[in-house]
Amino acid sequence: MKFPFLLFLIILMNCKGQNTESKNQHQFTNALINETSPYLLQHAHNPVDWHAWNEATLKKAKDENKLILISVGYSSCHWCHVMEHESFEDSIVAQVMNTNFINIKVDREERPDVDQVYMNAVQLMTGSGGWPLNVVALPDGRPFWGGTYFEKKQWIDVLERISEIYKEEPQKLISQAENVEKGIQSIAVVEINTDAPVFEKSFVSNAVDKWSEQFDQKFGGINREPKFMMPNNYHFLMRYAYQNDDKDLLDFVNLTLTKMAYGGLYDHIGGGFSRYSTDGKWHVPHFEKMLYDNAQLVSLYSEAYLLTKNELYKSVVEETLDFIKNELTTPEGAFYSSFDADSENSVGELEEGAFYVWQKEELQSVLGQDFELFSDYYSINNFGLWEKGNYVLIRKDDDASILKKHNISKKVLLQKKITWKSKLVEIRNKRPKPRMDDKALTSWNGLMLKGYVDAYRVFQKQEYLETAEKNANFIITTAMRKDGGLNHTYKAGESKINGHLEDYVTVIDGLIALYEVTLNEPLLNTANVLAKYAVAHFYDEKSQMFFYTSDEDASLVSRNIVYHDNVIPASNSMMAKNLFKLSHYFDNKEFATSAVAMLNNVKPEMSEYPSSYSNWFDLMLNYTNPYYEVAIVGKDAKDKISAFNALYIPNKLIAGSTSENDMPLLENRYNPEATLIYVCVNKACKLPVKDVDKAIKLLDK
Repeated sequence: MKFPFLLFLIILMNCKGQNTESKNQHQFTNALINETSPYLLQHAHNPVDWHAWNEATLKKAKDENKLILISVGYSSCHWCHVMEHESFEDSIVAQVMNTNFINIKVDREERPDVDQVYMNAVQLMTGSGGWPLNVVALPDGRPFWGGTYFEKKQWIDVLERISEIYKEEPQKLISQAENVEKGIQSIAVVEINTDAPVFEKSFVSNAVDKWSEQFDQKFGGINREPKFMMPNNYHFLMRYAYQNDDKDLLDFVNLTLTKMAYGGLYDHIGGGFSRYSTDGKWHVPHFEKMLYDNAQLVSLYSEAYLLTKNELYKSVVEETLDFIKNELTTPEGAFYSSFDADSENSVGELEEGAFYVWQKEELQSVLGQDFELFSDYYSINNFGLWEKGNYVLIRKDDDASILKKHNISKKVLLQKKITWKSKLVEIRNKRPKPRMDDKALTSWNGLMLKGYVDAYRVFQKQEYLETAEKNANFIITTAMRKDGGLNHTYKAGESKINGHLEDYVTVIDGLIALYEVTLNEPLLNTANVLAKYAVAHFYDEKSQMFFYTSDEDASLVSRNIVYHDNVIPASNSMMAKNLFKLSHYFDNKEFATSAVAMLNNVKPEMSEYPSSYSNWFDLMLNYTNPYYEVAIVGKDAKDKISAFNALYIPNKLIAGSTSENDMPLLENRYNPEATLIYVCVNKACKLPVKDVDKAIKLLDK
């Protein structure tokens, strides 16, 4: 779709100018002062007359027939802060915005539905997107212009020109908005695949072969910059490699996980990962730390440890969960959202990464005689140098190489690492910390719930299970409403905003996982209730897919269907996997049919860009390989389940009970004299066995 009217605006966007006015120092208060989102509150004292996205604000724009300026960001976004400082804190900019527009600030994490619509618009109009996301729309919300970050002079020039056209030639903007609206709505369309659903191993293997052409065989990941971690990609590739005995592919997955853990995007001092690497060797991150990344990486590294028994992976999980426990866990058992990339440097100015980087002289002073060994281990050399004399800690060699080179024992090295981290944590904690976004998002909490369950399943640490159970209780009692629906966000005692599909799919996934390690059946029943609610309020009969927003939400320019996997798997791919599992647990034929139809609908696109469909491919493996229902019934069921969980078996689900149970997989199988294990495929079961080892022999990759 072409947008010729945009050409003059694009020229304006490329005009560079110098700031002509310093930041206005007066204190202002706008409507955002009444919000709870940390990001919105950051803008509550801008001279811009900001409003939150709500019905009253949208009505105000229509009543006053004013253009809407929509600015979307999030609290840990570096360039969002830059644009705020340069433009939104400036009185001249504010005057232009306040005179000509109804200005709406949106927290993309709080309102991902709004963000999606306008991000799609900007990507259509400009070919790219990002945050801050800035869009101008007609009074009815239909966008006609947008972009990302702008310098102050650019920003003023574009807004003044748009205002002039709206006064003199409004039809030009209306026509443009109509074109953009058609483009946005076309993105949301998913065609039903009328071909019979056929899922074959060759289809998956051909896609993996095509995908592998992009692999970086030196540092892992995809051979491009910047590098995102994409946990679901490696979850699928690891499973595929294991089930197909593909040693080369498994080696690549392990290379990627190792290099990410060695890299600077992993916090070697405090644990946890930053959002992505700006370079190809996973060295210098964009320093914000997001809950959703760390949640998924805990799951991934736990699974990888289960398969490889690599102690590095265990360390990553333990240190990351220590970070989550110490920094991002609320007293109620929920999890906060993120830490900012920026913090104050030594002269009190906000600077990206200031909290995390080190100067060589500082390290020499702190570590003394150990500096030589430390600098070799964490690359205080050209390999680890970033900018301004700052080093971002990054490992280049494995422990075995360091031990041999420095002629020390494993025990000595371990003790030194503990000492180093203790000293550096003490120093770092004296620095100004990055700002934290202390809202709790239901969807990200669902991911972290699953992360804690996976860590418990693999490492059997009771505290991980206790944390998972506390979080599940928080979600059920606080985020879940009496009508069976979920709210999206929680802060300061208030649960609000009707949930999106991503809230349902992540919570369902987490509850199913928690059931599989506890056999607490109400958890599974709650997952089933949530799935039925999602079918009732999100399902699209026309496409046989699920909308991102509920039918109870106020309408936006378009109602999107999200099915491309990204840094978080698509809400539709997660929903399809949930329906697949729940159909087994509850013998629900409608769920089973929906899962197949959804996978079949996206199949025509999957082979073209495999990395954008990794979660769909993971689901497809459930159909191309045997998928096992393992039912364990008897007084020792929980012990036997723990034995199963000690093994990497990605193509199974577990059901169990210590007493009589009428669940379809468990009905009429209780024997008070023995704990029996039933291994089934598509309701066809082998004879029950008592020993876990014998049951495992009945399973095939």
